[in-house]
Amino acid sequence: MCSRRYGGGLVRSTTPADDRYIVLSAKRNRRTIAEKVANQFLAASGKQISRKTVARRLRGGGLYARRPVVCVPLTRQHLTVRLQWCREHHNWTEQDWACVLFSDESRFSLSSDCRRQLIWRESGTAYRPENIQEKDRYPTCSIMVWAGIMINGRTRLHVVANGTMTGQRYIDEVLLPHDRLFRGAVGDICFYGRQCNMSSNTHCSGLSRQRGYSTSRMASAFSRSKPH
Repeated sequence: MCSRRYGGGLVRSTTPADDRYIVLSAKRNRRTIAEKVANQFLAASGKQISRKTVARRLRGGGLYARRPVVCVPLTRQHLTVRLQWCREHHNWTEQDWACVLFSDESRFSLSSDCRRQLIWRESGTAYRPENIQEKDRYPTCSIMVWAGIMINGRTRLHVVANGTMTGQRYIDEVLLPHDRLFRGAVGDICFYGRQCNMSSNTHCSGLSRQRGYSTSRMASAFSRSKPH
């Protein structure tokens, strides 16, 4: 594979052109393994190299073995809503934010997911589309929880038992108890969260207006929910 010459180190077993081929092979299939890249290189060039050599060449080309981010893919509409929400609130003061409760629910998987598969990617590119492992579905064995945070406080973790968070359950289990809790401490509060899309749930919207809740949605904008 390589030879040692007097007065020098090991002779490189690949040329700069070979290195570019190795890096390009990994970029074409970021979920490939080093051993497979070595086999492809052997078939293309007739040179045999080890998987450790492949890993070194990939690191030299700026590619590192990392676990892929697992999340719901963002659409163009998600990105547009995010930008719009930020523009609408960039002038808010600390006093304004003190009356806001940010809330979200998340579903956690109770089944095993070792996530041993790695990808080859550059530093700082974890959320690029080609480096994301898309996951829109939740496993059947899972549990949903809800929580909220404010500048000077947070809610207790609420477990959503037996089903999903509907509009009626959001009113009964979240808005009512937490509104009573925070209204006495900081006055009127504004809820920001995934279930605050009251326009899509007529019943929930009506109940919220009757009880005088101020709700706003940034769910589509900031939704990156994933199984944990």
